[in-house]
This record gives sequence, structure tokens and C-alpha cells, in this order.
Amino acid sequence: MKLHYSPKKNPRVIVIQKIYSKTFNKEEKITFEKHRFKRFIKDVVLGTLERDEVLYEEINKSLNDIKFQNMDKILQTIIKSAAYELLYKTKIPRKIIIKEYLNASNFFIDSSKTKYLNALLDKISKEVRKNNE
Repeated sequence: MKLHYSPKKNPRVIVIQKIYSKTFNKEEKITFEKHRFKRFIKDVVLGTLERDEVLYEEINKSLNDIKFQNMDKILQTIIKSAAYELLYKTKIPRKIIIKEYLNASNFFIDSSKTKYLNALLDKISKEVRKNNE
């Protein structure tokens, strides 16, 4: 898939990088550089980190037959941040959230895993937003 944007400026790429970095370095202080979507990035990063347990429960409930903890850390990070948006950013349509995370995931994972990620995000989104949409 051809990228039509600079991945380094994509807000969801930045979100994934910050959360992934914090996963391995718990003592790291998160800084947010000047960016057009700084408020959004900060909200999603801090919200995802603060609600880690809630997200973990929601994801496991949605993916009842799939072991979330056995997935790659980068895949877990992408799914957690997308799940945060699906749960707490209800004004953003679920299809847009999924599309944006799939675009951002091309920066981190190969395209063969993107289809799998798409299926997982779709399953999660239908479960967590069944009352909203």
C-alpha cells in the first residue's frame, strides 16, 4: 500500500511510538513535541497508558478466542491505542479509526499482518461500539 503522507508526521504513528517506547522504558518521561495534533496525541497516549487494565479487559472480552498477551508488542500497542479511541473518542467513526490505524501500522508491520490487524480491529470495534452505532 502506497503511503500518501509522511509517516513521521502522522499523529497515530506518533501515538504508537510513544506508547511502545513507554512499554519498554517505564521510567521514561513522555514529552510531546510541537505538532498540529499535539492535544489529540497527548490525550490518546496518556489515556491509553492510564486505562491499560480497562483496555486489556475490553480487548480480551472482544477477542475471546485469541490470546492478546501472546501477540507482538507492537501489535498490542496498535490494538490498545485503537481500542482507546474506539471506547473514549466516540465522535470519531469506527471506520475512520480503523483506517487510520491500518495506515499507521504500515510504518511498523509488514502488509501481511495488516489484514490480520484489520480483522482484529473490526471485531473489537463491533463489540465495544455495539450500543453507539
